[in-house]
Amino acid sequence: MATFKFELVSPAKLLFSGEVDEVIVPGAEGEFTVLPMHAPVVSTLRPGILTVKLGGNVTRLYVRGGFAEVNEKGLTILAEDATPVEDVNMTEFAASISAYEAKLASASSEEARFKMAETLFQLKAVQAQLGGGAQAAH
Repeated sequence: MATFKFELVSPAKLLFSGEVDEVIVPGAEGEFTVLPMHAPVVSTLRPGILTVKLGGNVTRLYVRGGFAEVNEKGLTILAEDATPVEDVNMTEFAASISAYEAKLASASSEEARFKMAETLFQLKAVQAQLGGGAQAAH
């Protein structure tokens, strides 16, 4: 199978650089799959699960946001933060959702409330994907 160059970068360091078969990206407008010879695209990222496939190996990471760019050289993701899903602390994740809910209640404008509600929805969807929904139920 053909491969393409993929780089995952956080503000702190280069997290991954190498050839991959496929990457499923949590784009702001929905997930999209990047394969070799993908058309050029630039997208913001929403909080979600980034899935990287190479051969039979699948790596899943929680990304908190950032940007993705596909060009003739491959895919580059600039992530605010990226954590392997097995390293996500579900108790801390649930606490961050609760803090976000409190922050939403005190939003100063309708636009701010809308954006915060959208992010909260995305965080809860990630929590469900990670299997932590039951732990965080109120």
